[in-house]
Amino acid sequence: MMGNSTALRSYISACVLLVAWCLAPSAFAADITPFPKASLEREIPIVSSGHRVLLSPVREISNRIRSDTMVRLAVDGIGQLMQVNADSSRAEAREYYLSELKARDATILYRCEGRSCGRSNVWANQIFEQATLYGRDTDQDYLVAAYQGANDKTRLVLVYTVTRGNNREHVWVEQLNVADASKLPGFSGGSSRIRGPIIVPWTGGVTFQFDYNANDRGRLQEWMSEPGSELVLNSFSTLGDDQSLESALEQARQAADSLTDLLAQSVVSEDRVTKIVIGPVITFENPARQGNRVEIKVVSQP
Repeated sequence: MMGNSTALRSYISACVLLVAWCLAPSAFAADITPFPKASLEREIPIVSSGHRVLLSPVREISNRIRSDTMVRLAVDGIGQLMQVNADSSRAEAREYYLSELKARDATILYRCEGRSCGRSNVWANQIFEQATLYGRDTDQDYLVAAYQGANDKTRLVLVYTVTRGNNREHVWVEQLNVADASKLPGFSGGSSRIRGPIIVPWTGGVTFQFDYNANDRGRLQEWMSEPGSELVLNSFSTLGDDQSLESALEQARQAADSLTDLLAQSVVSEDRVTKIVIGPVITFENPARQGNRVEIKVVSQP
């Protein structure tokens, strides 16, 4: 009888713990709200010591996933499956997430579109394990981005959109905390003292035009409001077929000078600006970090 009573108490305790675990709020809070012009069909928790993240085109060889750049990460977070409303599009959904990521100074680690991503069947059934995402290989896209979130946690965001054979459009989004950011190729986060980059493309030669908007200016003003903050301009240029290296570097220098003059009108005086002329000598695989541009970073005091 005593044994039965002990077993019953153990069973009740286990049930109580199970119910408490089920009712407990999730420790993960998504930074980015779901695309507003879509219906959320499914949300699942993702907790893994070796979550697979692809950073190059995917292919299937002998029923095994192959990708030239692939990492496995300890993560926790959520996956969200959405169907895009009829009055919107997956292109609009993609731009929504890109805008949200830009606002968080995220680094795009990899992007692909259409057949260059690989087969949609592989993404749907073997990578994301969401059969609803199986669509046309020509009508899919994928991106991976990382940024420094609250409490210096590294956040990883995966966005996959696809058009199915019935013309319905779906979005799959993963928002994840990453335990070890050093395993992310192309991401240099980790120092809360460095913010950016804000990437400002430029055109011109004698005079320069910059793709620099009010949102960029607002972020810089906020970052530079901290006493002692310094603004760093890394100036890049392309190397034309008939252009000398000296000429390309001189263009990058002039672009940095011109942007410094522009920023002095509303953001920061020149004595708080450090200019680094890089020109064409350093290149990145990231599509967002190509061409004639100035990459702006802000470094705060220790």
